[in-house]
Amino acid sequence: MAFLPDAAVFAQFAVATFIIAITPGPDMTLFVGRALSEGRAAGLACMAGALTGCAIHTTLVALGLSALIVASPQAFLVLKIVGAAYLIWLAWQAIRKGSAFSPDMHRRKARPLWRNWATGIGINLLNPKIILFFMTFLPQFVSADDPHAAGKLLFLGLSFIPLSLPVTIPMVLAADGFAGLLSRSPRVTRVIDWLFAGVFSAFALKILTAQAR
Repeated sequence: MAFLPDAAVFAQFAVATFIIAITPGPDMTLFVGRALSEGRAAGLACMAGALTGCAIHTTLVALGLSALIVASPQAFLVLKIVGAAYLIWLAWQAIRKGSAFSPDMHRRKARPLWRNWATGIGINLLNPKIILFFMTFLPQFVSADDPHAAGKLLFLGLSFIPLSLPVTIPMVLAADGFAGLLSRSPRVTRVIDWLFAGVFSAFALKILTAQAR
């Protein structure tokens, strides 16, 4: 079980995953929009597709990062520092621009579930920001000199999926209430934005101060 991270590290990862899951973005807009326009089954199918794509992305990214560790631990450390800067930029963007959330509210004829699933996969796999995000997010939780880094990267990357389900599933099932809450209460979305910014700023500062020692 050497691939399992420390409990404290996994707890930090779980908190970050929760913040990501509740932050409105393209995936959430797709899930909630399809649930509102075509029904809950369509929203869940889109979510399943996106999570399928996420599993593919995180596996490839984790394997790529593990290869980088073997080839050059120093380059991996540089990537972590660059990743910390990227997380700070994401935090700043969340505060400055806020979350984009505008789901399709018009009722439409339901498409086959497999098409919604495929749409979810396509949205995820064709989004280069997903690759960039996980390439800079995952390394924050693994040390370059850890002999079991490859297994831990893969474990954390795939753990992102079940950890996000308790948040994303209720959002889809209660899509009308969730979308209405965000549209009626801008303060709620701003609180979410600040939570997002705070968590990732903390992780970025942690890695930067650790490298400075």
